Amino acid sequence: MDVKLPQLAEGVEGGTVVNILVAEGQEIQKDQAIMELETQKAVGSIPAPSTGVVTKIHVNQGMEVSVGQVLISIESSGAAAGATAKPAQNPAASSAAPSVDSPSRPSPEATAPPSQAADGYRYESKSGAPPPASPSIRKVARDLGIDLTRVKGSEAGGRINLADMRAYIQWLQEIAGQGTAAAAAAQSGAATPATPSQAVDFSQWGPVRREKMSPLRRTVSRRMVESWTTIPKINQFDDADITALLALRKKHAATFAKKGAHLTVTSFLLLVLGRTLKKHPRANSSLDDSSLEIVYKDYCHIGVAVDTEGGLIVPILRNVDQKNLLQLSQELDSLAEKTRQRKIAIEELQGGTFTISNQGSIGGSHFTPIIYAPQVAILGVGQGRAQPVAVDGKIAIRTILPLCLAYDHRVLDGADAVRFLKDVIAGLESFDEADLKLK
Repeated sequence: MDVKLPQLAEGVEGGTVVNILVAEGQEIQKDQAIMELETQKAVGSIPAPSTGVVTKIHVNQGMEVSVGQVLISIESSGAAAGATAKPAQNPAASSAAPSVDSPSRPSPEATAPPSQAADGYRYESKSGAPPPASPSIRKVARDLGIDLTRVKGSEAGGRINLADMRAYIQWLQEIAGQGTAAAAAAQSGAATPATPSQAVDFSQWGPVRREKMSPLRRTVSRRMVESWTTIPKINQFDDADITALLALRKKHAATFAKKGAHLTVTSFLLLVLGRTLKKHPRANSSLDDSSLEIVYKDYCHIGVAVDTEGGLIVPILRNVDQKNLLQLSQELDSLAEKTRQRKIAIEELQGGTFTISNQGSIGGSHFTPIIYAPQVAILGVGQGRAQPVAVDGKIAIRTILPLCLAYDHRVLDGADAVRFLKDVIAGLESFDEADLKLK
C-alpha cells in the first residue's frame, strides 16, 4: 500500500519534509510517526495508517511535497491499497529546517482549473459583462497583462479570487517553460504576462555567497506581497505615556512570576486591545471581496508576532476579551516558547482577528507594519523611551511608547482609526490596578 500525504488543514496543500523517521525494511506499527513535515510555519508528524514493513521511501529530507503525493510504501496484509495517512494532532519539534506551505510544483494540468488545462477556458456573458472579480483582482490582472476571461473563477457565480489568479499564472509559467505548440495555442488571445528580470551576476564585482530562501522566508515573502498589493493601507501614528503602567508592572511583576507568568507591556496591550476591539468591532472584522460584505466577528483572537531563528511567526491567543491579565501573560509565555522551539501547531497559527507586532524588546521605534490579510488592522509597537514632556504646564521625564496602527482603508476610515487608537492609549495610560489583582 502507498501512504500518501493527507489534507493537513484548510488552505494548506503541501509542506516540506523535515525528518524521515523510518527506513526501508523496517517494521512499523499503526499510528507510529513515519516522518515530520513543516507547513504553515508549524511542524507536525505523519503517522502510519497501519502496521507493516516499509518497502520503499519515495521522498527525501528537504523535499517539498503536496497533498496526495506518495510518501512511503508499506507491505501490509490488513490494509487496502492507496491509503492516506492522517496528520497528527500535536506537532513534533524540529530544528532541521524552517517551514513553508508551498507544495512542490505540480504539472500544468494539476495546477490550472480543468477547463483551462484541457480545452482553453474562456468566460462568456450574454450581456457582455466582464468576468466577476474584485477591483483589487482586476488591478493585478491589468498590471500583469492577464486576460481575466481566460481565468476560471472558483467562487459562486464564477467569481475570480486571488488563488484562481495564482493558479492561472503558475499554469502560464509551466506551459511557457515547456515551449510546445500546445502551450502556444493555450495562450493565444491572452496578453503576455510580466516576466521577472534577468538575475544580476554580482560576482563580477567581488566575492559573493548564495543562500537559498528558507521555506519560512518564502511563506512570509509571498504573504507580504499579497497584502501589500491588494490592501489599500493607511498608517496612523501616536504615542502613549506608560510611566504609570511601568510602575504598576514593577510593583506586581514578582507576584506574577510566582504564578509562572512574565508581566510585559504586551500582556497589558492584550488586555486593553481585547476590550477596545469589542468597542470598535469594525477593527476586528474582515472584508469578503466575493460578496462585498464586512464580516463582523463575535470572537477576539489576537496574533502576536514572535521573532524566531527561522523568521517571523505569529501564534494566536484566542478569546482575549474573555481572559484576565494573569491568563493572558501565562498563555503568551507558553505560545512564544512553543513558537521559538517550533512546536507550534498549525491550528495555533490560524483564525486571528487582529495582530500585535512589538519591536520594543529589540529597541525599535516607530515603524509601519504590514497587515496580515484577511485581518483589517495591525498594531506596531516600539520601545518605550524616557522623554521630556509637558505635564500640567511643567517639563517632566516620562516613558513614551510609540504606536502605529496600520489599517485597511476599505473597512476603516481615518476617523475610525483615530478613535480606536485613542481608546487603546487611554487604556494604557489609565490602567486599573484592580486588573492586576490575582483571583
